[in-house]
Amino acid sequence: MKRLLLLCIATSLFACKGEPKEYVTLSGKISNPDESKIVKVFRGKGYEKIITLNEDGTFKDTLNVIAGDYNFQHGKEYGQIYLENDNTTSFTTDNNSFIDSLVFEGDDSDLNNFSVKSFLLGKAHFSNELVASNDIDVINKAIENYKSSYEDLKVKYTDVDSTHLAMMDTNIDRTVNQLSSFVKSKVATNNAFPKGSPSPDFENYENYKGGKTSLSDLNGKYVYIDLWATWCAPCLKEIPSLKKIEKQYEGKNIEFVSISIDDGRGHKNDKAAAYSAWKKMIADKDLGGTQLMADNGFMSQFVQDYKVTGIPRFILIDPSGNIITADAPRPSSSELVKLLDQLSI
Repeated sequence: MKRLLLLCIATSLFACKGEPKEYVTLSGKISNPDESKIVKVFRGKGYEKIITLNEDGTFKDTLNVIAGDYNFQHGKEYGQIYLENDNTTSFTTDNNSFIDSLVFEGDDSDLNNFSVKSFLLGKAHFSNELVASNDIDVINKAIENYKSSYEDLKVKYTDVDSTHLAMMDTNIDRTVNQLSSFVKSKVATNNAFPKGSPSPDFENYENYKGGKTSLSDLNGKYVYIDLWATWCAPCLKEIPSLKKIEKQYEGKNIEFVSISIDDGRGHKNDKAAAYSAWKKMIADKDLGGTQLMADNGFMSQFVQDYKVTGIPRFILIDPSGNIITADAPRPSSSELVKLLDQLSI
């Protein structure tokens, strides 16, 4: 009888557990949700599932998946999540600070939280002001703190598989190497163009408002130069900040000069199309300052003289035509206003 009872209990426990589910249960809540009220879970072009949010921002659905990393989208925000059938996974976030407030719970929460926290380390340690700095010691210290914080995350989130850990190690190393190379490039640029040395010159660049403009025409004013192109996404991202700075220093002794190096790239190598795109963008975005077109794109002598290999690039020149910095802070950096105010402009 006792043996029969034990057998019944074992059978009952096995029956309660059941067969592995062929789906993952995904739930959560998005505060201040986007008007779309949906979450899209997808993986490349091979998988997509739309989940509708309830009125209070909560959601719950089942997804039949192949175990792996998936992307999810809500409005204009994106995230990444590991999903596997027979698991129960959830996340909460606030749409107003989507990635910063993203927290995972349930199965594989260690992996998912480790991934998002590792991503956020860059934002925490490498501010725009730091990147704009030319202080190599300060930046190197930030890099060491970044690496140390990553090691702390690995101690905190222990349930992360070796494959994902190796992938994140690679990403962290890549970030460190990219920033180190960027800083070395900045230092090399400033060493090659010392403060107070005469600036390379440009002559007779076409002015959007008509006529030609040379750097010498601007003598007597500080000149902040923005080297950009219509196809350059980081360049376009700086436009709102540049317009704000131009407004802030309106009437001051400084000229804001934007020099387009559009030469056909991004427009099927059609220089005429690039030229038209330049004029159209100035009109459509109501760009201010002095809008010029370089005479030979990236190969323009002025661009070559400044050893420009990537854009946007910002240059600040004093009223006598001498270099203040050949790698000036971007308009989006608070360091630019600090620099201009130090010059009593």
